[in-house]
Amino acid sequence: MKQFTIPNIYRSQLISSIKESRKAADKLKKDFTPTLVDLGAVQIYLARHFGFCYGVENAIEIAFNTIDLHPGKRIFLLSEMIHNPQVNADLVSRGVQFLQDTYGKQIIPFESLTSEDIVIIPAFGTTIEIETKLSAIGIAIEKYNTTCPFVEKVWNRSEQIAKKGYSIIVHGKPKHEETRATFSHASVNTPTIIVNDMAETIELAKYITGEKNGAEFYTEFEGRYSDGFDVVKNLQRIGVVNQTTQLAIDTQAISDYLKEAIRTHYQLTEETIGERFADTRDTLCYATNDNQSAVIGMLETTADLALVIGGHNSSNSSHLVELCETKLPTYFIDSPDKLLSKTKLLHCNWLTKQISTIHNYLPNKHPLRILITSGASCPDAVVEQVIQKISSFYQVEEKLAQYTQLLTGN
Repeated sequence: MKQFTIPNIYRSQLISSIKESRKAADKLKKDFTPTLVDLGAVQIYLARHFGFCYGVENAIEIAFNTIDLHPGKRIFLLSEMIHNPQVNADLVSRGVQFLQDTYGKQIIPFESLTSEDIVIIPAFGTTIEIETKLSAIGIAIEKYNTTCPFVEKVWNRSEQIAKKGYSIIVHGKPKHEETRATFSHASVNTPTIIVNDMAETIELAKYITGEKNGAEFYTEFEGRYSDGFDVVKNLQRIGVVNQTTQLAIDTQAISDYLKEAIRTHYQLTEETIGERFADTRDTLCYATNDNQSAVIGMLETTADLALVIGGHNSSNSSHLVELCETKLPTYFIDSPDKLLSKTKLLHCNWLTKQISTIHNYLPNKHPLRILITSGASCPDAVVEQVIQKISSFYQVEEKLAQYTQLLTGN
């Protein structure tokens, strides 16, 4: 896989050495047990896979190269490059301006742009409507497009099955940039609808089977379907694609549920189901799969708590928190600064995004066992900083330094 050049401030020699060691010992990525960093009083278990993915590193490389190569130029980001506060703050500090917020609300009018400006498309991609607006101004969006290749893979697969007459069901958060982009690219080719979760999927299936009156659909799924969507006609042949940062198991469950609804309603067999239901399992992102599988493997280790590090509006990070919370106390932080002390932490609720102060989050155990992972947009350097801060709470900084030196040879 391609190696990217990203700023050293995001790198960690410790984490890189751990990842390289695990990669060398497990080239087929079948071992999802965590890596133990034994510091005596505190034992830290790092997930087998975590941190920057291919799409994120690609976006960061393009963005920082663009800044370096165009001094004095006005450079804009369509919206957040990735859902990570440190990376976005670094870009702003270098003069980059945001045109929209993460929900698509305009901050700087497109009308104020000129053909001399540079606009970087974020890793999530964008809608065809916005691409058209920017191109009409004369902005070369294709030159500074950092859309993740795995997001584009979902778009391409959608187009392929659209040509075969299938409608598209997008499993995603309706307000998320990537979901909006995928919906846009799919809906120009075929009738498209967004479902957020299994509860909505169950209701959608009732329109397939005729259990619910079709007229109700347009109210229940308002703002989620493409123009001209015919609830009777357009749900007869479908395929499910995903927002790549959703839980893979959730997307698969949604796909399986709709497949069974189609199979039962039309009395199809496994041999004939393809007539009405497209196989789209290949649209699940490898990094999302790896990180989630690593968390599931990590949770088999006996531990006292879990820390998930990532941007609070990061979908993939939130789902890692969701997984961890099923097994043990879990805290969602975006930087080491949220570890206020050994007894106090600022935690983000992954569902509501509310910040709360948690007291006595580190139980009085010896040794204390902590599971740690991070989202696909979280720099390894931040993970190391969190480990360093925890080590300072237990006065084991020297042991961490020795461990790092032994592993890295420096």
